[in-house]
Amino acid sequence: MFKDELKLVPHLPGSYQMINKDGVIIYVGKAKDLNKRLHSYFRGTVTGKTALMVSEVDHFTYIVTKTETESFILELNLIKKHDPKYNILLKDDKTYPYIEYVSKPYPSLKVSRYTSIKRSDKKQIFGPYPNAYAARRIVNLINRLYPLKKCDGNPKKLCLYYHIGECLGYCVKNPSLEKIMQIENEILSFLRGNDKILIDKIMEKIEILSQNLNFEKALELRNELNYIKVVLDKQKVELHDFVNRDVISFYHLNGYLSVQIFFIRNGKLLGGHSNIINMVASAEEELNLYIYSYYQSHEKPKEILTTSEVNKEILSDLLNINFITPLKGKKKELLNMCYMNAKLNLEREIESFKQDEKRTIEANNRLGKLLNISSLNTIETFDNSNLFGSFSVSGMVVFKNGKPSKNDYRKFKISLDKNDDYHMMEEVIYRRYFRLLVEKKPMPDLIFVDGGINQINACKSSLEKLNINIPVCGLKKDDHHRTKTLIDGTLMKEIDLTSEIDIFNYLTRIQDEVHRFTINYHKQIRSKGALGSILGNVDGIGEKRRKELLKKYGSLEKIKEASTEELTSIIPVKVAEELKKYLEEMNAK
Repeated sequence: MFKDELKLVPHLPGSYQMINKDGVIIYVGKAKDLNKRLHSYFRGTVTGKTALMVSEVDHFTYIVTKTETESFILELNLIKKHDPKYNILLKDDKTYPYIEYVSKPYPSLKVSRYTSIKRSDKKQIFGPYPNAYAARRIVNLINRLYPLKKCDGNPKKLCLYYHIGECLGYCVKNPSLEKIMQIENEILSFLRGNDKILIDKIMEKIEILSQNLNFEKALELRNELNYIKVVLDKQKVELHDFVNRDVISFYHLNGYLSVQIFFIRNGKLLGGHSNIINMVASAEEELNLYIYSYYQSHEKPKEILTTSEVNKEILSDLLNINFITPLKGKKKELLNMCYMNAKLNLEREIESFKQDEKRTIEANNRLGKLLNISSLNTIETFDNSNLFGSFSVSGMVVFKNGKPSKNDYRKFKISLDKNDDYHMMEEVIYRRYFRLLVEKKPMPDLIFVDGGINQINACKSSLEKLNINIPVCGLKKDDHHRTKTLIDGTLMKEIDLTSEIDIFNYLTRIQDEVHRFTINYHKQIRSKGALGSILGNVDGIGEKRRKELLKKYGSLEKIKEASTEELTSIIPVKVAEELKKYLEEMNAK
């Protein structure tokens, strides 16, 4: 395979791109030696995700660079530009909470989450804290012990916090700068590692409460003290230089890479971050890319302790962080502990990780083969919801490589004011893909519509008007609203999935997700509608009858509770029956 092409690849650094038969880049990598790296894919033995990627490659191309650093930067830029199917960047990676101290205009303390850290003279950030509960509990305790500003805005009168001694009345009073500075110094001293100052403060408060016979409050603080001591004891590490540093190690086995990161702040081990990756390139290449991607959206420490396999020179230059590989002492012990956690995490989670891939990535790839779609990465699925033609909405969910991409979900209010699924589908499809054309954004590889032939035809009608060619399939439900059938919109035939249980379960998850998302949006829209407008949606209820119903019952709940006979004192029997039916349908949705 590619025997002649491989002979022409130079032994130089650079970035290579794997391309499928549709001309789509499915993987971007980099190498010190392009020839050796590309030979490893097509002349060596590959397994797992790498083998799956290689099976889709129609041809490859490469760009030679002067240095390995240039190849790394080029690789990152190409990944961002093309978003290849088999590259993993931390787009949906979770953010961790930080404790934020704000000094101006008033001192306050809260828990915040950041995708990027921007420091200022008014704000100081401490963390990250992987245990969000611990971070909130520490902040709540400090707010109880110190009279910081706790309310929002600037009230014109003193609030409850002032009267119970938990605020200095910043909005109304003018507290002394000396008092504020004392509070600030003590809080910042604790957050920077001085545990004793907070423990002493709690003990002092407990003593005062006990002397005043307020034993219930004293017991509450005693429990808080015990909790804080446990948290602080777990955070102890034997490094006393108070440098903010991370520790990174890894372990790989059978094509899977486990990455472990420890957060050490002000001499404390606050916790860590871990992840398991199904590798395509070598462990070292995957690790370097992962580290770079991770610190694009997380706080950068002053120093990182890591293994010799990490390309410290390149990452130090790109991230402006000092990377160190310790050879002995306490730092080496920390690195060994990090490695052990990476190893244990992979051994513990590998089976569940494999099962998750089977029900997502593998099921998605098998669906692509079933529908003859060579590279199935992005699926967009639509569902409509309305109530007798009113409150008409559509929802769209997006699955990328087998998993929901919630940032790409979209909601649509439909202009059509009648119960017409065909034209509702036509409208939402046209609006969605006309916008993608205008904004020059990538199209999905497959469209699902929640329904049968009618909805497929509506979707294809709008796509034809836009001169867009995207495969369309329908997902039909049975009488119990469970996924029943997949309809191929190209061949216009039902596909039997009895022998494809993984694909069936995958489609069920997609259909359940789009239904949940759309119905929730529909309920939001309905809840915003005034009672009068809801009654106006029922034939036979005009302005006069609507006012009489509102005057007598006052609320939708009371109208629901009323019997048909009671309603006939205001409206005719048939109109009362229609109203009850309408309200029951609303309640069912």
